[in-house]
Amino acid sequence: MEVIARGIRNSIGFDWHPKTGELWFTDNGRDWMGDDGPEEELNRVSRAGLNFGFPYCHANGIPDSQFKKEDPCKGVTTPVALLGPHAAVLGMIFYTGRMFPASYKDTIFVARKGSWNRTKLFGFDVVNVKIDADGKNAKVTPFMTGFMDADGNKFWGRPAYILQMPDGALLVSDEQSGAIYRVSYRK
Repeated sequence: MEVIARGIRNSIGFDWHPKTGELWFTDNGRDWMGDDGPEEELNRVSRAGLNFGFPYCHANGIPDSQFKKEDPCKGVTTPVALLGPHAAVLGMIFYTGRMFPASYKDTIFVARKGSWNRTKLFGFDVVNVKIDADGKNAKVTPFMTGFMDADGNKFWGRPAYILQMPDGALLVSDEQSGAIYRVSYRK
């Protein structure tokens, strides 16, 4: 057995970068520290032995309010991207298909199931994360939305996981409705 990384909380989705072979994963932020955080994370294991902070340090350097430690964020690897407060990030994949435009190649799709303990709901969508070749400068943009009303008061879908089909289409599972959606692209 070998420990690859420490300080990870409730990681559900992970995938290997199609070119570097590095492990990337989503990490659910701690609950009960407020409506706006700590945010969920997208992380990258660039080498063995990294510490991602849990339970002492969260997101981009937020010390835990309950679990105290001197210099709690010292030596902690910060996330590649923050994915929103209490968004319940679950599945993630690198897109390696050819169906979607070339700009999606090697980008990341993340299913955000949606919050359960915020005053105003958040998530309930699938986002796309574009990164530089060196794994930096992440840009998170909406990809699949419409599972929640515009006011953020009601939802009817909770994307949970993503799978890429051999033809390049994506399958997105919806925990709320028990459905699987096929997302394809055609010119």
